[in-house]
Amino acid sequence: MSAQVIDGIAVANLILSDTAARAAQFAEANGRKPCLATVLVGDDPASHTYVRMKTNRCRTVGLDSRRHQLPETATTADAVAVVSTTAADDTVDGILVQHPMPAQVDEQEVFEAITPAKDVDGVTGASFAAMALGHNGFSSCTPAGIMHLLDAYDVDPAGQRAVVVGRSPILGKPVGMLLLARDATVTYCHSKTVDLAGVVREADIVVAAVGRPELIMGSWIKPGAVVVDAGYNPGNVGDVEYATAAQRAGLITPVPGGVGPTTIAVLLAQTVKAAGTPRATRRSTK
Repeated sequence: MSAQVIDGIAVANLILSDTAARAAQFAEANGRKPCLATVLVGDDPASHTYVRMKTNRCRTVGLDSRRHQLPETATTADAVAVVSTTAADDTVDGILVQHPMPAQVDEQEVFEAITPAKDVDGVTGASFAAMALGHNGFSSCTPAGIMHLLDAYDVDPAGQRAVVVGRSPILGKPVGMLLLARDATVTYCHSKTVDLAGVVREADIVVAAVGRPELIMGSWIKPGAVVVDAGYNPGNVGDVEYATAAQRAGLITPVPGGVGPTTIAVLLAQTVKAAGTPRATRRSTK
C-alpha cells in the first residue's frame, strides 16, 4: 500500500481564507486591522526567516504586524519589558515571542509576560491549562494545526491509540491533550521510553514531535496508521523515515508542506479571534 499524502498547504489555505474574511469584517467594523506583534531576541537566522514568513502572511490576509527586535545580548528582563509593554497596548491583538532565544534568556518567563487574551501562540501556562481543561483560550498553534489536518481528512481520534513522540510544552504535551479531549487513548514517548519501536507499532495515530531526524523508522509504522510528522530538521528531513513509512501508513504528512503551513494559519486565525474579543473581557484576563 502507499499512503495518501496530507496536503497541509491546502488545509492552511482554507483556514487563511476564512481568516481573511473575518479580518476584513473586523477592519470594517473597527476602523483598523487586527494586529499581531512579534518579539524576536537575537540573531538566529532561522528565527528571522520564520518571523518574516509570518509577517508576510499577515499582509496577505489583511492583518497588521509590528516587529520588536532585541539584540543577542538582551536579558530576560529586557525581553519581559518589551512583551509587557506590548501586552498593555490595546491596538495590539496578539503577541508572538519567537523561540529559541539566546541561552541567557529564560524563555518561559518571557512567555508568561504575555497577557493570556493575547497569547495567540498558546505558550503560556494559562493557555495550556485552559486547553487541557477545555476552557476558553488559545491552543498552541502547531498542535491546533495538527487537529485541523486530522479533521480535514476525516480522521476521528475517538477510540484510537495515539502515540506522541516528544513532550515539549508547546508541541508534544499539548497535542496529547487535544487528542485526549477527542477521546483518543494517548501514550507519550520520550528519551527514557523503553522499546520505542514496540510502542509506535501499536499506534493508530503517530505524532512525531521530538526534533531528531528520522528517529522513527518507517518499519515501525502500523499498516494503515496516520502519521503526522511535526519535525523539521536540516535538509528538509522530518522525525519519521518518510520513504518507508509512506509505504505502510494510510495517511502521512510530508516535510515540508504538512504541519508547518497550518501552524502559521492557526496563529493568524487566533489573532483575528483575539481582535474580536471585547475589550472588557481582555482586561479581565490580565
